Amino acid sequence: MTLTQTRPRRTFTRRPAVFEGFVRREGTELVDGTGTVVRLRGVGLGNWLLPEGYMWKFGPGAESPREIEALFARLIGSAAAERFWHEFRDHFISERDIAEIAAAGFDHIRLPINARIVQDESGVPIEAGYRLIDRLIEWCRSHRLWVLLDLHGAPGGQTGTNIDDSPNGKPELFMADEYRTRTIELWRELARRYRDETVVLGYDLLNEPLPNEWQHRYADELAGLYRDLTRAIREIDPDHLIMYEGTHWATNWSIFTDVFDENSALQFHKYWSPPDVASIAPFLETRDRLQLPIYMGEGGEHNPEWLYAAFRLYEAHGIGWNLWPWKKIDTRTSPASVVPPAGWDDLIAAIDGTELDGPTALRILHELIQAVDIERCERHDDVLAAIFADLPMVIPAWGYGFDGPGRSYEASGTPSVSRLRAGDTVALRYAHDVEHPVNPFEFHPGTPFRPDELIVADLGAGEWLEFETARSTDQFAYTAVGPDGSPVPAVIDRTERGLRVTAMKPLALAWLAFEGTDYPLVAFDHGDA
Repeated sequence: MTLTQTRPRRTFTRRPAVFEGFVRREGTELVDGTGTVVRLRGVGLGNWLLPEGYMWKFGPGAESPREIEALFARLIGSAAAERFWHEFRDHFISERDIAEIAAAGFDHIRLPINARIVQDESGVPIEAGYRLIDRLIEWCRSHRLWVLLDLHGAPGGQTGTNIDDSPNGKPELFMADEYRTRTIELWRELARRYRDETVVLGYDLLNEPLPNEWQHRYADELAGLYRDLTRAIREIDPDHLIMYEGTHWATNWSIFTDVFDENSALQFHKYWSPPDVASIAPFLETRDRLQLPIYMGEGGEHNPEWLYAAFRLYEAHGIGWNLWPWKKIDTRTSPASVVPPAGWDDLIAAIDGTELDGPTALRILHELIQAVDIERCERHDDVLAAIFADLPMVIPAWGYGFDGPGRSYEASGTPSVSRLRAGDTVALRYAHDVEHPVNPFEFHPGTPFRPDELIVADLGAGEWLEFETARSTDQFAYTAVGPDGSPVPAVIDRTERGLRVTAMKPLALAWLAFEGTDYPLVAFDHGDA
């Protein structure tokens, strides 16, 4: 099964950014320069300025940028590898990508930056790296997208994992004064360069700092660094929005006990967890307590069913969001997928020492540079349709709206699926009486849920569920189906907010399926999930 583009390309409603003034905080909302509330919808440019091994299908030995760079240098030589990276950055994200992102309906991009791209080991700015950022900003100005600057890999590393390019697998940003000083100076330099630039949405100070055991050991140091970074930026730039992420993959917000800056927002990330209110309750509580806007700055990497439900959850609670990422190699979960060149598996095997001669490796990498052009990528409009709820090809029964009884549902059942919408009176249950996973929403690489993960809603006659969709979504394009994929006796009506499914008689609803969808509703091969 593939999710390649099999129909004419979809069109989506554009959401052009407004550059007259700065995006800023106003209470718990973000507003643009005209004072209009902004509900952000964006996408992340992962793998461009900070390559991550999983986006190349690489495993241990070639997961961090340093490791990937070392692999290519070993295979083709340092000079050729340096040329490769120059050409890769020119092709992986081009103006055509930015034009397509704007046409897809996004209003901003989140730009992950590796410190080594813009700052050398002595702390001196690298102009070639800043030229890449400047070029991107100009493209985004032309195509009306804001740019959120995200320090994804701080000097020394803020996570101690491969995603931040830490030199020794530790969060040495919090261990060595040298790295702390360089990080502060890096943000001073970013503020100096972009303080007057309204295309820049704001400053995302550190991506996913201090995961796992580090979240407890250096929490106070992170809060102190946030305060020092804020002071350093505000000495130069009084206007741009500042974003702060929590520890442990941005999910632990215990450090946010007070407001670091009046023009700020808090950011969380969300992957592979139940898409319900309980899963974001700590973030909502912090928003209410501190009266700050909150933002889902990174999430995705799942199948269309989870994407539909999770992104409806954010929008129902007034939370802007950013899909991760725009493009990677051989994927079903991003809007664009790079088709790997012939011999890519041989290059992967070379990570573990399998012999691959230099000319062959050079040919493979040269062909990859051509393959990453957006015009050559496979396109997954199903991903866009799911996150925008604009004619999504499949809507899961458990993804009904989040506005409570009388608005999002009218039912009198009791849910029996642990950790999923426990406060609602909709009878959600597993479709099959087998052993079920602890978390049925773990990572799926774009593939459907397995039978042991399938969740249905039991509805009595006259009971209904309402699913939020874009206005372009036509009720006549959908069929209500049960766990075996067959139609069930229900009526689908168009409402102001979406599609309402009313049971004609007792039934088990599993999905709303778009006419002619080629997406398998259940993955029967356990290995596919």
